[in-house]
Amino acid sequence: MSKVWFITGTSKGFGRIWAEAALERGDRVVATARNASTLTDLVERYGDNVLALKLDVTDKPAVEAAITRAHEHFGRLDVVVNNAGYGLFGMVEEVSEADARAQLETNLFGALWVTQAALPIMREQRSGHIIQVSSIGGVNAFPMVGLYHASKWGLEGMSQALAQEVAGFGIHVTLVEPTGFSTDWSGPSSVQSEQNPAYAEFREQVQEMRKQRLGTPGDPEATGPAILKVVDADEPPLRVFFGVGLLDQIKGEYGKRIENWERWDDVAVASHGLKEEAAK
Repeated sequence: MSKVWFITGTSKGFGRIWAEAALERGDRVVATARNASTLTDLVERYGDNVLALKLDVTDKPAVEAAITRAHEHFGRLDVVVNNAGYGLFGMVEEVSEADARAQLETNLFGALWVTQAALPIMREQRSGHIIQVSSIGGVNAFPMVGLYHASKWGLEGMSQALAQEVAGFGIHVTLVEPTGFSTDWSGPSSVQSEQNPAYAEFREQVQEMRKQRLGTPGDPEATGPAILKVVDADEPPLRVFFGVGLLDQIKGEYGKRIENWERWDDVAVASHGLKEEAAK
């Protein structure tokens, strides 16, 4: 049976590629974007298999209305993809209140509103799969994108809890954690905070480190078949990397964390207030 998808941020990037991958194999897609005119070609190519909707995920009532319309139109929701989001570049000290709130409103709260709106439908169906588009920045952190990391780390924690809460209803949750791909995430779609001259020298170092760390960007088109494997799995993963080199990077990062926690474990135990004998 063909699946019904609801995808946010479908105008370009992963959202567009995954919508096309689903449609090419005969699935039906509710494609959403802040500018609905960017979805016209999808409707022209795939006809009644596409429902194109204008949607700003920061508008909670609009999200609820879009989910309701999607369900009424196709009769079910099998895969909900929270893809809408963008990057905010700036040292933590540089980020304005408005930019910080906007980043969280889109990347974290937008995903929350869509997830909350879809869950009653999926619970009634006793099935469904929520795809949260996180990032390598959801499990590791680097300078100059601190608030972006905050949004993705928040998404990771929320989704890990959610997966446990909804498993009994037959609903799966997957966090997709991509590396750098040839999208415009760090280009026109991003926001740049006003730069503080105090960080000028460090900023240059960070940019050079970023170039070395990212290497050759991934091909976004290759993620189409990959996402289909994830949603078609009988037991889909809670987390899955998209890209090369991420597993080794995170093994190194978590190795450092464990080493640090072990080195300070005597302080951790002492802080609990137990006698040495009771702690053993």
